[in-house]
Amino acid sequence: MTTVTTVTTQQETRPSAATKPVRWAADAVAAMREGARLRLDYSARSLWSVDRMIEDIRQEAAPFAAVELVLRGFGAYAGEVVVRQTGGEWWSSGGEHWVRTPDGRLWDPMEEARRCYTGDGSLRLLCRDATDSAARA
Repeated sequence: MTTVTTVTTQQETRPSAATKPVRWAADAVAAMREGARLRLDYSARSLWSVDRMIEDIRQEAAPFAAVELVLRGFGAYAGEVVVRQTGGEWWSSGGEHWVRTPDGRLWDPMEEARRCYTGDGSLRLLCRDATDSAARA
């Protein structure tokens, strides 16, 4: 008798809501590695670098329209960090994407990236709050 073992990768088991943000996050990682020589490793600590990068872009006073896709990528990256840190999952509706942590809370990392650009947010703190919230649940 032959036993067939099927190996399922994490990507295959992810809900379809994760498809776009996971790709956006991977694109941000690649762009930072190639363009800024910054290695992002999906750790909570790496979000310090992302927050600083957004602050640098903000200091250059680039118009929002010029950086909107970059911010989306940074937000998706932060969301993927939260997913990996908490065991959460991506949710989507109407073209918007959120992270749902195991405690049932929804987090909007793309909006937080936009808030960072206005000087009123932090992806690092969003991750910390989401991780703390999920740990208490």
